[in-house]
Order: sequence, then structure tokens, then C-alpha cells
Amino acid sequence: MQVRRTIAAALTAASLVLAAGCGSDDGGSADSGGSGSGDKGAVSISGQNFPEATLVASMYEQLLDSLGYDASVKLVGTRDVYMAAGQFPDGIQVVPEYVGGLVDFLNATANGADAPSLTTNDPAETIAAVQPLLDDKGITLLDPSSATDQNAFFVTQQYAEDNGLSALSDLEGTSVVLAAAEDCPGRSDCEGGLTKVYGIDVTKVLPLGFASDQTYRAVLDGEAQLGLTSTTDGTLADQGLVLLEDDKGIQTAQNLVPAVSTSWIADHQDAADALNQLMAALTTEKLTELNGRISVDREQPDAVAKDFLTSEGLLQ
Repeated sequence: MQVRRTIAAALTAASLVLAAGCGSDDGGSADSGGSGSGDKGAVSISGQNFPEATLVASMYEQLLDSLGYDASVKLVGTRDVYMAAGQFPDGIQVVPEYVGGLVDFLNATANGADAPSLTTNDPAETIAAVQPLLDDKGITLLDPSSATDQNAFFVTQQYAEDNGLSALSDLEGTSVVLAAAEDCPGRSDCEGGLTKVYGIDVTKVLPLGFASDQTYRAVLDGEAQLGLTSTTDGTLADQGLVLLEDDKGIQTAQNLVPAVSTSWIADHQDAADALNQLMAALTTEKLTELNGRISVDREQPDAVAKDFLTSEGLLQ
């Protein structure tokens, strides 16, 4: 799971529940542009507080508002805040999630940190493996999107052109310095996978952070040849950086997916249908472009969300 999703939170589950009934806050827009009257009742959306999650939560909020719900958003630091004891606290109905991250969390919560992994690089297979835990916790996963936010590795455009690189397997037998998160060494989705699966000679890991300014700069300055980011990083093109394809699949499925309260969604099929339509409309390429509008062009997440929903015919 990516580092930005595991930073320790100072908030508690109790404070989240108290705040869940409030209007839009950190991640939500007070004026979402939705046309709904709220006559279908309140819907509380939670999730993790980083830019992409803020964007997707705003999409959920505006979409549900347009159906006549009174949706509000409260984003927090880490998954364990809104999933105390591995389930949603009372008062939370919808969470924008990532398949692999959620499955890893539920598995560790139920079976311990050393439990065998249930995740693969196939989202349907991964969801099927965790279904008994979802049923037990009263959580339903709607349709996963093809849009996936996985760990990914980048090089400079010039380095790729000079060495004929388009995929990580093109680096087999090559010695590189890797700029990455502090927990990268040994991980199967980071240094461990690059070494064991791809046969890349990682001579050193610079612990400069996940998609941090220092990581970008290390690669741009030639201090490192390879850097760690995500598949939906919208800043790469502007920096002259490119992703290398994970052609041997060392990353687990991190497809976007709506996680919803089973008891709530049973009585709100229109919400399920709308969220499924949104997941079908999103792709990794589209999500990367939308992220770039926020991180590079400095547009507001709620405005970008509204523009996307309108352009896809999901919001009138």
C-alpha cells in the first residue's frame, strides 16, 4: 500500500463519527453544483485525505446530490480512522476505496499482520478472496473501475530514449539507483520485486519519499535513475518524466472501487447504479489528466469533479 495512505493520523474514530453529520469539510464542496433537494436523506462519505481521494469523493458527493440525496464529505488521515474494528462506524455510508489497499487492511485486521496475502494483480480475483470478510463486516464493494492507482516507477524521458526503455523488463541486468519511499527495500511491489522479478540491480535506495519533490529531483539531477510514484501521477509529463510499464505485474490491484454500507445500499439501488456508471467512465488515463489539473494547473477538486461528471453525461 502506498505511503501516502499509511501516514499516522491524529484523529480518532469517535471524532469522525461526531463530524460525519456535518456539512462538507476538508474534502467536500459546500456548493457542489448538485441539483438534488436532499429528500432522499443524508449520505455521509468518508475516505483518506489526499488529492486524488478528495477529487473522487467530490465526484461521489455531487453525483449523489444530483439524485436527491444530501451528501457530505469528511476525509481523514488513514483508513483505520473510518474503519475502526474493520468496519464502517455508524453514520458512514460510502467510501471511495482502492481494491488492494482495502483488502490488505481487512485481512490484517481479521487475521493479523502476518496473514498470507489475499491480493493479486486481478481485481475480481482479489475481491472474491475477501468476500467472506466483507460480508462479515457489512461492507459491499460495487463495480471496480478500470482506473487503477498503483505504485509505478519513472525515469527521465531522455534516459528512456537513450536506453530504449518502455517497460521495467527493459532494465533487466542494469544497475540503477532508486529514489523511493522509506519502506521500499525488500517489498515485493518495490525494491524486492524489481530485484527478484525483473532482475534489476538496485545498487542503492534513496529514502526520499513517495512521489516527493526530492524523489523527482533526484531522478532529474541524475542522482537516481529510477523513482517511485503512482500510475495516476499527473505531474510527470510537465517534468520530462515517463512511467515504465509493470509488464511482469509486481503491483497488486489498486482499482478504484466504491465501498458502501451493505444495509444502506440495499435500499438505495439508484445510488449503486450511479456510482457504478462513474466507475465505468473513469480510466487510469482520465484520472491522471484530472489529477494533473489539480496538482499542476491548481484547479479546485470540486470544479474538476463537476467538469468531468458533466462531460461524461453523469451530471446535468
